[in-house]
Amino acid sequence: MNEWEWQLLEDKTTVRSATIGGVDVHVGDRVLLRPRQGGDVLDIALAGQVALIESIEQDYEGKCHVCVVLDGDPGRDLGLLRQPGHRFFFDVSEIEPLSPQQAHPTLAKPAAKILVAGIGNIFLGDDGFGVEVAKRLASHQFPTGVKVVDFGIRGFDLAYALQDGYQTAIFVDAYPHGQAPGTVSLVEPDLSNLDESQEGVLETHGMNPVNVLRMASAMNGGLTNSNLKKVLLVGCEPMTFGGEEGQMGLSAPVAAAIDEAVKMIASVVDLILKPLQ
Repeated sequence: MNEWEWQLLEDKTTVRSATIGGVDVHVGDRVLLRPRQGGDVLDIALAGQVALIESIEQDYEGKCHVCVVLDGDPGRDLGLLRQPGHRFFFDVSEIEPLSPQQAHPTLAKPAAKILVAGIGNIFLGDDGFGVEVAKRLASHQFPTGVKVVDFGIRGFDLAYALQDGYQTAIFVDAYPHGQAPGTVSLVEPDLSNLDESQEGVLETHGMNPVNVLRMASAMNGGLTNSNLKKVLLVGCEPMTFGGEEGQMGLSAPVAAAIDEAVKMIASVVDLILKPLQ
């Protein structure tokens, strides 16, 4: 593709809807991909996949191109930083509308979207608590709409993941607050005032969740204006962060608290989802 062709692609406008087979589809609708016959290997792989419309763009000739992301694509967790390999453009003739219930699953049955985020640095002793809990939760069978991710110390990744429509985020982390080592607590921070006075409320050594929330709030023009309505912390009182040399592995009381944290998270998720069942 030459430079002139790239310029033509960039000369486009974004629209909110397009008409496919007499049916209006909008940004946020789920559609079925039907790539044209004789396409490449990627077209073959994407044929029959369900995808979410991320944008509808109109080029200089007035032709619409539909940008989609696949249902279940782990790259969607990258939020606005996701690479082009996670976004695909199709002509409207290659898109098949779904029924209203399929295109908008919430019309059939509302579902809370919950992110469980393991946080921490595995090289700093008990700071790796959230990471270990996330690993344990990976084998837990949660209902649809609940996602568990080990973010470690990747604060930017977590901030961008919070842009993806989650209604509740459960942070799992070491939480020093003067209790006996291994004590597991459930805390709900106040999201209405993410200023400097809140510094240290969710302090951690590898990633500061308060700064992550500030970053996510700045991206969205305020968390109160986004889908994210509740942030919870399942925190464990640490015994040691390993000092200047650091330390691999959890202390005995913190390692013993993993089961309690897993049960607490499962219980919290159940309570959140129960009103919707």
